Amino acid sequence: MVTAITVLALAACAAHDGSTQPASVGQPAPAWSERAVPNGQLSLASLRGKTIYLNFFATWCPPCNEEAPAIERLQRSFGARGLQVVGVDVLENARKAELFRVQHHLSYPEIVDDGTLRAQYAVNGLPVHVFIDRRGIIRRIVAGELTVPEMRKAVLELLHEGRNPSAAY
Repeated sequence: MVTAITVLALAACAAHDGSTQPASVGQPAPAWSERAVPNGQLSLASLRGKTIYLNFFATWCPPCNEEAPAIERLQRSFGARGLQVVGVDVLENARKAELFRVQHHLSYPEIVDDGTLRAQYAVNGLPVHVFIDRRGIIRRIVAGELTVPEMRKAVLELLHEGRNPSAAY
């Protein structure tokens, strides 16, 4: 038993060599490409020039379910002004993500994270909200539930920054 625990501990240490730092505020958002729901692929690069709101969630998470309608309202209200919400279903599957979309009548895309984004953003609880400006710089990361006014304020701050939308990621 002790040998098994030692082997697992060593494997865990080897899996994280410290060479990559988790995403942080003020830094460029790490690149990603993931399977999208309802179909296709979605990447950070494909969202160039948009204000991005990554919402890390899981279908079993009560606060995630409570927040979904408010996040959808933000997408509908501010999508024409450059907001793109992306739901990040953490370590579930496309079927569950699609059921969540249908249940909450979501118009924004969801991606089914295989653990890549979870690791990049050091997500260890849900929900997590990441706000990325039009230049691809992370401006805010919030772990835990947000109120509707807090979500709206974060989105409006980024939409009103007046940044150059053609700036690169």
